[in-house]
Amino acid sequence: MKHNIVFTLFTLTIYGATGIDAAERSFRPETAAKEFASTDWPWWRGPNRDGIASPDQDPPLKWSDTDNVLWKSPVPGRGYGSPILFGNKIFLATADVERETQSVLCFDRETGKELWQTDVHKGGFTKKGNTKSTLANGTPACDGERLFVNFLNSDAIFTTALDLNGNKIWQKRITDFAVHQGFSSSPALYDSLVIVTADSRENGAVAALDRKSGEVVWQNSRPKLPNYTSPIIFNVAGKDQVFLQGCDVVTSLDPLTGKTNWEMKGSTEECVTSTVTDGKHIFTTGGYPRNHIAAINVDGSKKVEWENGVRVYVPSMLLRDGYLYATLDAGVAMCWNSHTGKELWKGRLGGTISSSPVMVGEHILVTNEEGTTYIFKTSPNEFIQVGENQLGTEAFATPTICGSRIYHRVAVQQNDKRQEFLYCLGKSSQK
Repeated sequence: MKHNIVFTLFTLTIYGATGIDAAERSFRPETAAKEFASTDWPWWRGPNRDGIASPDQDPPLKWSDTDNVLWKSPVPGRGYGSPILFGNKIFLATADVERETQSVLCFDRETGKELWQTDVHKGGFTKKGNTKSTLANGTPACDGERLFVNFLNSDAIFTTALDLNGNKIWQKRITDFAVHQGFSSSPALYDSLVIVTADSRENGAVAALDRKSGEVVWQNSRPKLPNYTSPIIFNVAGKDQVFLQGCDVVTSLDPLTGKTNWEMKGSTEECVTSTVTDGKHIFTTGGYPRNHIAAINVDGSKKVEWENGVRVYVPSMLLRDGYLYATLDAGVAMCWNSHTGKELWKGRLGGTISSSPVMVGEHILVTNEEGTTYIFKTSPNEFIQVGENQLGTEAFATPTICGSRIYHRVAVQQNDKRQEFLYCLGKSSQK
């Protein structure tokens, strides 16, 4: 089933009987030339850029290092980016400190066998930043013909295009980059463009490149402040808009031209999360120098519908049926009415959470930094936890869910050696 059909059915399923008006049902993910199958996960946060998997799936809700593991493959180096999937291939970015390389890996979807590894950069490592950070924090994007990946290298941000066999097509230097805590922005695809952001204390930029040639179609400067978010594109208020948050502002751009639709003060200086929308609002979150969640109208009025001081700094949020779900960095799950901001419940999970939650059907899955994945219901009435699973000893990457399987990047610390693995989790009957 093609992606556009899946999205239409999904929208009707979750919004059709809730009384939400047509304007709120009109948003859709950004346009890309390729139509994807429901078994693909082509970029950061999935086909609709909202962290929600196709609803017609049946992944396992229980697993361990041995139970419901269809395969696991070692991943060289270190990275916090998520795997993406297209057809029978899985793509993952990594950085190897010992070899001083930043690479894209390709695995066979059915067996986990590594098919190829392309070193995008050799040398030029930047060794400053947050001790939790890596030099492969972003997630690649795929348009069905090419892969696009961002890396911080030689004190600058580069976007590189590969074909699906790992051959380098082009590479473009976007801007100089002054490291504060690191770099984590993932590319976004729209029409014939790949859109990238690089916010830093020097020469911050947002740019759109031609996907075939890598030529710059448009580029805007950004405030000279550190920030870590990825560009997100939704069709709301009757048009496609690129949303950027952080650097003390919230910005809406025309994705084809880079022209500013509107911009307002209100976001914090440093943000990490990717915004979500209910069709009438986008939801911004920040953690430095203040904590906040804000619901901002998408019509250009710059009206803040509601705001609170909850700290959702790193994990991105989820929306369903007019309810906003979040997992706080401090290991707590919360739910609000997305229109009023009324808090509906709060539930304790555990540990510190840096990966983002993913929704599949009526369940939300989120993994803490120690590799414990918590599963709870998408219920606005009360917090209902239904599962808790351990995998590895460290996890920062967000899991990918498609084709009724969960693809999860975790690390195992044994003695003094750290080794990353890519796991494919599925029900034993899928073997």
